[in-house]
This record gives sequence, structure tokens and C-alpha cells, in this order.
Amino acid sequence: IIMLKSGVVLNENEKLVMELEAELWATSSNPIARFIGSIYKIIALIFGIKRHGYVVITDQRVIEVAAVTACWVFNTSKKVTYIMPASIKEVGYMKEATFCGCFCQAYTFYYEGWTQCTSILLKGAEEKDAQHVVDVFYKALRK
Repeated sequence: IIMLKSGVVLNENEKLVMELEAELWATSSNPIARFIGSIYKIIALIFGIKRHGYVVITDQRVIEVAAVTACWVFNTSKKVTYIMPASIKEVGYMKEATFCGCFCQAYTFYYEGWTQCTSILLKGAEEKDAQHVVDVFYKALRK
């Protein structure tokens, strides 16, 4: 039995394609924004708050996981959602300039459904990496 960082356990004969960890603290790939995000993260850790978000893509399913831990050890919430192919209207990525509008490109992977939109900052990604994530997600939904 294989258990992933997100806590998802793979089914028999299921293969992991990609596990994306959401950057929930920083707002861009910019080193300064990532530094400020890490300060927020440290402050939250001092108060015992941890937030985790993942998108897990396997050869059989796509899973979204969100979890919150309080007081360093208490699992206050965990939400596991299977993404249904019929619920997704759009998938793609956005490229945005950060830091005064001209330095450090930030790539954000997103998918939009009928009831929600999820976006994940891809840390340190380049355009080919963002395109790869979109392709993998799309192929998993088409199966």
C-alpha cells in the first residue's frame, strides 16, 4: 500500500502521475513574495496552524485534498474531493508578471468547474512545466 504526502492511498494497480502541493502562503514565484509567504507560514506555525493543499493525479482519478491542523497536532478539518470529468468546464494555466510588473513570471495552474474554481501557484515553474501539468490533468480527466 502506497500512501502519498497528501494522505491519499493508491488503489491496487493505480499509478501516481503527479502530486501537486499547493503553495498556500506565497502569492507568486517571485523570491520576495515567497520570502514574505514563508514569514506568514512561520507566524502561523508559531500559533500551531498548518494548511495543506494537494491535487493528486493518477492514471485512474483526480483528487483534491485540503487539510488544516491547529495547535500543532489537532486535525481540525480535511476535505477530499474526487474531480469528476463532467464537472470541469476549463483547465489551463496563467502567466503573470510579478514584482513591479516586469520581473519574475508566476505560473498558476487552474481548473474551473460548475461550482468552483481551483488555482495552484506552481513554485519555480517555467512555461513548459505549466503546460505539462495542464496536459497531465487533461489526459487524466479524458480517461
